[in-house]
Amino acid sequence: MVVTPMLQKGKQVDLASVNNTHDMQNADKDDAIIVAITRNGDIFLGTTKTAKDDLTNQIKDRIANRLDKTVYVKSDARAKYGDVVGAVDEIRSAGVDQLGLLTEKIHSSNEPPPPPTPPAD
Repeated sequence: MVVTPMLQKGKQVDLASVNNTHDMQNADKDDAIIVAITRNGDIFLGTTKTAKDDLTNQIKDRIANRLDKTVYVKSDARAKYGDVVGAVDEIRSAGVDQLGLLTEKIHSSNEPPPPPTPPAD
């Protein structure tokens, strides 16, 4: 499991902020599989809202013909822990090899702020 900063792709959530991140460039690829959990527990696969019970089969379908079976999870910082763990369990049940947890990096006052994220189309 890896924690990484990323550009906002898929469903927008207020990510948790951390000091120590590991950069994962593949999370920004167009074909990256990203699951988002909102603060009220809604689950999105990309930008499509999905039921937790359907998540395993949808992930299985997406990773079936892929060599890289990595799925990235981004959760709202205020999401319930149980909602996030439940989604991760469903993802793992799909046969996912690697799971990346996406976060925001805390910027110290000595670092310049990141460039603004372009608006989603």
